Amino acid sequence: MAAPPARAAIVGAGTMGSGLAVQFARHGTSTTLIDHRQSNLDAARETIADAVAFLRSEELLDADAAEIRDRIAFTLDTASGVGDAELVLETVSEDRDVKREVFEAIADAAPAEAVLASNTSGIPITELGAFVDEPERVVGCHWWNPPYLLPLVEVVSGTETAPEVRDRTVGFVEGVDRTPIVVERDVPGFVWNRIQFAVLRECAHLVEEGVASLEDVERAVRDGYAMRTAAVGPFETADLSGVDLFRDVADDLYPHLSTATEAGPVFEDRIDAGRTGVASGAGFHEYEESLPAAIRRRDERVAAIQGAREQTRGREDAGNGDGDGDDGGDGDDGGDDPGDEDR
Repeated sequence: MAAPPARAAIVGAGTMGSGLAVQFARHGTSTTLIDHRQSNLDAARETIADAVAFLRSEELLDADAAEIRDRIAFTLDTASGVGDAELVLETVSEDRDVKREVFEAIADAAPAEAVLASNTSGIPITELGAFVDEPERVVGCHWWNPPYLLPLVEVVSGTETAPEVRDRTVGFVEGVDRTPIVVERDVPGFVWNRIQFAVLRECAHLVEEGVASLEDVERAVRDGYAMRTAAVGPFETADLSGVDLFRDVADDLYPHLSTATEAGPVFEDRIDAGRTGVASGAGFHEYEESLPAAIRRRDERVAAIQGAREQTRGREDAGNGDGDGDDGGDGDDGGDDPGDEDR
């Protein structure tokens, strides 16, 4: 197994930054969490304590909770916080001006050999690399939320990113028990968000067009599509049903899917009404619980799903191969339409 970084600095003490600190610290990394507001650091201490307690309650934590907390330092001083880091990972807001300020600061203060990584979910890494004199040091390192539960991390090279920087980042990710998704082209949204927002765009379209209620579209994804994709990916599903069948369905269906270039009224109407999500008490749904309580409820379900997946490890379908073999043919060869039930 690859080694974790001995020292990491995380810039931005919000929900993601706090979660990243937990994930690195639980694997032995001395981690410094940096923010420009003391109130954010104070809140991060509580968030980290809650995350560690949650992992312990779910029996997902072998290390001592106090040791994990002791590995995490907090500072308002960016220069001192990144001064001895092997990996600097920014997770500030998706604002280009803010990220420019962060990258200029960390490039000047971090060791020359430090990897300068961004947790951006969609800003091109090539663009971020242009903020510093040595763009070959800049790499995308986009984590799924919450980072202490979800196992995947996108590692994204910009056009100037040095191969050794990408490889070191892959090693750091593996060293903290995460699986890298190596994104070969620096496209907006990378892989995960392009998939997520393609699904969300079609969901919004179905609601706007009155095809189904918001609640039923939610159920169709959460209790149907997502449940199956937790077991088999989209290409495996096509293999099970028949690639030719999925080709025919795709040819028929693709012309009718949403091509919207803006979020549209499903979002705008709620934002205008002040329904901006759990923190405001309402978004697409109504909420009586606090944001931390809603996050914990989500995390409990994610942990339960992960536990079920662990119990079936070794029984995965063909998707672990190279994608070119004839390893998707577990379905019937006879019958009227063996693919109907798997579409």
